[in-house]
Amino acid sequence: MLTLPELQAAFADGLGGRGCDRLLDLIVGDSISAAARLRIHRNHVRQSLAAALAATFPTVASLVGGAFFDAMARAFVADSPPEGPVLAEYGEGFAVFIENFAPVRALPYLSDVARLDWALNHAFHAARGTRLEAADLGSVTPEQLVALSLDLAPDVTLLTSAYPLGRIWQACQPGAPDAEVDLASGGASLLVMRQEDDAVFAYLDPGDAAFVGAISRGVPVGEAAQLAQANWSAFDPAQSFRRLLEWQIFAAGAVVVGPVGYEPISGRIPCQEGK
Repeated sequence: MLTLPELQAAFADGLGGRGCDRLLDLIVGDSISAAARLRIHRNHVRQSLAAALAATFPTVASLVGGAFFDAMARAFVADSPPEGPVLAEYGEGFAVFIENFAPVRALPYLSDVARLDWALNHAFHAARGTRLEAADLGSVTPEQLVALSLDLAPDVTLLTSAYPLGRIWQACQPGAPDAEVDLASGGASLLVMRQEDDAVFAYLDPGDAAFVGAISRGVPVGEAAQLAQANWSAFDPAQSFRRLLEWQIFAAGAVVVGPVGYEPISGRIPCQEGK
């Protein structure tokens, strides 16, 4: 006799197509055999998870079509069943799966599209948290500012693609006019974030992308600006930082002081009341 945890584990394995023999012995069959009963449950689970993936990756589904997406999603479900109960958190590995899925090798941009869909889904469901605002830096000197290492807010993702990712996404939106996207027109850097009650993305030029990318790796603000200017001569650090603060992409909280030689400031950035 199996304990309840053992029975639950056996049932989960059976739904995934693994270890069915020991589970079949525990299922009572009548007009429908135990194996048929298990197939009904397994198909229902796979259909439900494939539908959840279609909701999370609508741009991918639009590009490949419903029937093909369903088959691809079922293959992913069989290979990577969910590890938690929240369907909005399921599918993080879908882009990597697509990279290695032989039937879509002729669509090399598809995995990046999946990353954009996932980043938008993550931004929409991520906890809002407290954000760094320009007013929070009112008493910080320029010398102190360049020494700071900041964290991106939990909903923010920087995506860089060799393909025109934003235009592909726009062309797949409901009601979008029929238009061809030139895949050779150049890549894109997108900053995905939550703004008010929706997930959005903004286009970044190479300088802004390098700046945000360096900050996301823990590089102090001043050094990140130098890297951005080396990557894009037209980069304006003051203008870029002001725009990023307006978008509220930085988390307010613990601050790490940068290179030795800069005057350290308080271990935390003060937050405005009610923020």
